[in-house]
Amino acid sequence: MSRTPQDSLHAAVFVTPAGADWLASASASPRGVQALWAGAPTAPVTLPCGTAFDVISMDALFGRRVVGRLWTDGPGTGPVAAQGGRVMLFATPGTAQRLPALLGWEEWRAAAPPLLCYGRGDAVTVPPLFPPDPDPPATAPLEQEALEYGAQEPGAREPGTPESGVPEPSAMESGAVESGAPEPAVPEPGGTRESTPAPSPRWLVAPDVRNPWLPGPEVLLWACVRAARTAGNDLVGTAVTSAPAVFPS
Repeated sequence: MSRTPQDSLHAAVFVTPAGADWLASASASPRGVQALWAGAPTAPVTLPCGTAFDVISMDALFGRRVVGRLWTDGPGTGPVAAQGGRVMLFATPGTAQRLPALLGWEEWRAAAPPLLCYGRGDAVTVPPLFPPDPDPPATAPLEQEALEYGAQEPGAREPGTPESGVPEPSAMESGAVESGAPEPAVPEPGGTRESTPAPSPRWLVAPDVRNPWLPGPEVLLWACVRAARTAGNDLVGTAVTSAPAVFPS
């Protein structure tokens, strides 16, 4: 079953309140999860699997091929997330236990990268309701320099400066600096010394309804086998949604 341009109108980019209710229902304390999101909607949350959903984690390239196959010839997907170079497909509870056994019967299992299946007894970190702002309001340049170099407020007297305003000779000028004393750190040009943080988890298909349709083990088996047969890149520009659909005969 092919997708039409109308499907792009139903793409879920952000988690809706109904979708948040569904995610929170996986927890033993849904109200606690909702309270956490109310205070920090851009914070990821760890939720248990096996009740509201299972999660099948795939290599990024293979996972996108599976998603592309599901949306070009199949019923679509439920919620899908990306994290740490992998694609996480949310599936019906029980899929994590059943899918590996089904793949074991298929001759194409060796062609598919290993899958990580999370079911009852496991937990996964789900992306936040809203992605953090990639470009937060920057501090004014002069204020930022003041923070970095320890500049004081206008009119404040620097340490070692008498009330007359005439600075006293510095330790360097008077020769009082010991030979082993560390030199002040100077920021490296062109950037900071901090390492680049790892990408945060994000939604590819965010939950948008209270009871989203989720693929089962047979549907994912069908998609994995066909994705494994594909030699090229199956990435497609078709929008995706968690709305239910009919699996092709």
